[in-house]
Amino acid sequence: MVASAIGSVLVAAALLMGCRTTVPLATAQGGAAGTTSPGIGVGTTAAAAPVVEVAKAIEPTGKKIDGTLDTPDGRHRTYHLYVPTSLPKQGSVPLIVALHGGVGSGQQFEANSGFDGLAEANRFLVVYPDGVLVGSRLMPNGRVWNGGACCGSAVKDNVDVVGFLTLLIDHLAASYAVDPARTFAAGHSNGGIMSYRLACERPDKVAAIGVQAGWMAIDSCSPARPVSTLHIHGSADQNAPFDGGRGASSISGTDARGALDTVGVMARANGCSTPPTSNATGDLTTYTWPGCPPGTLVELVRVAGAGHAWMGHEAARRAAEALVGRPYMGLDSSFEIVHFLLSHPRRS
Repeated sequence: MVASAIGSVLVAAALLMGCRTTVPLATAQGGAAGTTSPGIGVGTTAAAAPVVEVAKAIEPTGKKIDGTLDTPDGRHRTYHLYVPTSLPKQGSVPLIVALHGGVGSGQQFEANSGFDGLAEANRFLVVYPDGVLVGSRLMPNGRVWNGGACCGSAVKDNVDVVGFLTLLIDHLAASYAVDPARTFAAGHSNGGIMSYRLACERPDKVAAIGVQAGWMAIDSCSPARPVSTLHIHGSADQNAPFDGGRGASSISGTDARGALDTVGVMARANGCSTPPTSNATGDLTTYTWPGCPPGTLVELVRVAGAGHAWMGHEAARRAAEALVGRPYMGLDSSFEIVHFLLSHPRRS
């Protein structure tokens, strides 16, 4: 583990030189609660937004609110909102829309990800919407998103999930001082697929996305404005293989698009140059697409030996080891994604 102070010095040096640096990762176990730590994927260029210091997760003592929304397509949708104990008394607050994986749920992802503790420490809102019930006797409570070609009943019934998430963001903005320039999406697996679709179709609603083990499942992506993207993917993922195709443990019944292909499509849609550059450190290989518009960063982090489970959180193993395997504990996906998102607000 590299100490926070060392990472901060590296970031500062890079800023002074006007170049990008990749800071060593913050491990899942490293650092005391309440301290700040550098993350992966948040290095900067001379044209990019400044890197934001993010405090590590603390005990979430805020308010949990279960809510419902009736959507124009006649559905009664549910969500779960975490409001930290303290919000800024002046100014606006960031919002992260956290999207669970296939056959998961909002409350399951809330428990597995630990986003609440990061929201408490860094004073942002996080909402966990529920997908559409699978309708299977084997998984009666499992829920899915219509991310395009995946997944399940949400696709079969052509559920307007983008419309639901748009309505949800607007609904929360009417009750809280949500900053539209700091509204983000984060997702795991099918939730990552949905994050890509939301970014492609409603870039006015999300400034950046953070994804683990997802892929792009729509035919085309042409956002009207750039959306910064961090994609984390394990090399040993048997549900959504890094190189694409149908994994040995896949439950979606669809072929996944490879991670490099997926992020390359997003980079081109954002107007970034190709091909990416790469940098390997330990288990991590970071691919960065150059030539993006000012303030925009697109990166893919390949984690050697990691599987499909949400990285850095034992709760993910306890909840669904049979479906997704053991989580890789050398990287905390929740912290890395939050750090990336808060460091990449919309600039225009």
